Amino acid sequence: MNESIALMLFSCATVLVAGYVRGYGGFGFSMITVAALSLFCAPAQVVPVVLLLEVAASLFLLPGIWRLVAWPLLRWLLTGVAVGTPVGVWMLGNVSPAPMKIAVAVIIFTLALMLRQGFEVNRRLKRPGTMAAGLVSGVLNGAAAIGGPPAILFFFSSPVGAAVSRASLVAFFLVTDILAGGFCVAAGLMTVGHARQAAILAIPMAAGLFLGKLAFIRTPETVFKKRVLLYLMMLSLLTLVRSAKPFLT
Repeated sequence: MNESIALMLFSCATVLVAGYVRGYGGFGFSMITVAALSLFCAPAQVVPVVLLLEVAASLFLLPGIWRLVAWPLLRWLLTGVAVGTPVGVWMLGNVSPAPMKIAVAVIIFTLALMLRQGFEVNRRLKRPGTMAAGLVSGVLNGAAAIGGPPAILFFFSSPVGAAVSRASLVAFFLVTDILAGGFCVAAGLMTVGHARQAAILAIPMAAGLFLGKLAFIRTPETVFKKRVLLYLMMLSLLTLVRSAKPFLT
């Protein structure tokens, strides 16, 4: 099979799975897609496409959950994101792929492990802590389209509840991905070619989003969460091993 065809089939399958996860839990699309596609492509090739797909996914999901979004928390979180995103976009254009892949893998694994082990914050985070989480999210979102981990940890370790967390994350990703995409365009890192790739991958993503929305109603949250986090941990370990191999030889 031609390598380009095999890569496209792998990309479609990855986006389908990631779309399902995003449709159900409100998060995970970038983490899954970037981790998988970065096995074969440089982050600068993957990230712009993922940003475009993330915006489309949020627009698909947000109308039905708008009233559940925790807007007061989002305001301060997004303030931090606005500061951190330009730094992340600079890193995308100037940091070599291997170290960035290693950083992505470590972040994903650590987050997944903490959530799987039941990490919780039993008190409401104050404004500085919320802005700090947003700052880290902005840097990671601009650099590798994985701004979700700090925000996911922030919401799912707080007492606001699963439905509010899911809705707030959908709104969060819409704003952060539009912001990061704008910086990518300004930096010359997003091209018409990226838009074409995103348009093709939007088809399997839409199917995944639809199935994920149905599963959100039917599947116990704890079962889904443990399965997704385990998958993310395994995928991040694979990325870490492949990316660290050149430094070990």
